[in-house]
Amino acid sequence: MKIDIDKLTEKELIDLNHRVVERLKFLESIRAHAEMMTFSVGEKVCFSPTGRGEVRGILIKYNRKTVTVLTEDGQKWNVPPQMLQKIRKAKQPVKRAGNVIEIERK
Repeated sequence: MKIDIDKLTEKELIDLNHRVVERLKFLESIRAHAEMMTFSVGEKVCFSPTGRGEVRGILIKYNRKTVTVLTEDGQKWNVPPQMLQKIRKAKQPVKRAGNVIEIERK
């Protein structure tokens, strides 16, 4: 569907603009929600805010466009999910008798 905006009145252009902005907001919220769902409440995450070093914490809550992270020093941050990274735990090998260790298979 093509719209010739040269033939629209000012009122129609304003209405079209509002519709476009609302549609863009909707698409952004869907994208943010999908990114949020890659993380779970209780999961350890980290992020790097501008002007600071890496911040580590636990995801405690989903919001509309952000998630709330409780940091190791007790601060709460509302962070866009695009800024988060999961903290992967290094798996410790299970030691067996002698020089044999058990390695987990994927």
